[in-house]
This record gives sequence, C-alpha cells and structure tokens, in this order.
Amino acid sequence: MKNHKKLVTVLVVALLFCLFCSTTAFAAGTGDVAGAIESTWNDASGQIKTVVNKVVFPAIDLILAVFFFAKLGLSYFDYRKSGQFEWAAPAILFACLVFTLTAPLYIWTILGM
Repeated sequence: MKNHKKLVTVLVVALLFCLFCSTTAFAAGTGDVAGAIESTWNDASGQIKTVVNKVVFPAIDLILAVFFFAKLGLSYFDYRKSGQFEWAAPAILFACLVFTLTAPLYIWTILGM
C-alpha cells in the first residue's frame, strides 16, 4: 500500500510539472495554422538552402570522392592480379559523384525553392 501511494504521488507531481511547463500555442489571431507554418518555412528555407549547399553536398561529395578513388585503386590491383578490370563499381561511384556535384544547380528548382 505504501509503494502504491508513492507511485501515485510521483505520477501526480510529474503531471503537475508537465502542466506547469506546457503552454498553449495559438496561430496568429485568426487561427490560420497553415499560414503560420508557411511563413515559418519561407523564413527558414533560405537558411536551409545555404546549409545544404555549403555543408551537406560538399560532405557527400568528399565521401563519394574518397570511395571512388579507393575503389578505383582496388579495381586496378584486382586487374593486376586477375587480368580483368571490373568497371561496374567505379562507374556507379563516378556517376553518383557527378550527380551530387551538379545537384545544387538544379535540385532547388525541382523542389520549387
């Protein structure tokens, strides 16, 4: 019975704490939630675009370039060992690298930004 009382007390305190810390969010006077979300997106989209162009795409390009040259070297060593050059993996990595290098030029028009 004592453990039951402690558990109920802890749950009531947690509920009161949640109620104390929570606030009700309203859209601007008219209740237009879609308009509030759209204006927030319009404000943040420029920053998102800048971060993706200057951080995300270069990081992906770097990773793909390292993988491409590593796979090209491994394919060369396999060629020296077996006499047959395997083109599939380096070609796929090269195509992905070209895609991500040129993506900032057209991806934003596709997304409508």
